[in-house]
Amino acid sequence: MSVHKAITKHSNKQNAIAKEFLKLDQQREYYIEEAVGRCLKGETFSTDKINEITKRINDEARLGIVPERKYVTLDMVKEYCAQLAADKKSD
Repeated sequence: MSVHKAITKHSNKQNAIAKEFLKLDQQREYYIEEAVGRCLKGETFSTDKINEITKRINDEARLGIVPERKYVTLDMVKEYCAQLAADKKSD
């Protein structure tokens, strides 16, 4: 019975990590959308919140259960917004 308990404990731990990853990934996407929205409006924006969440995700990813995410730079957001604007003009 102890093997079953150990497997269940291990499985529960992995499930908790996966759930936390999904929560963090959603927060990260929210902050990315927020930065993109501000950039498109010509407002100042920061990637600090995005990268705080990214660090937490990558800390969990070191366990090998969830994927890593790239850190986001101001230039990445600006380039993405420029591409959106170019795509909009070509429509």
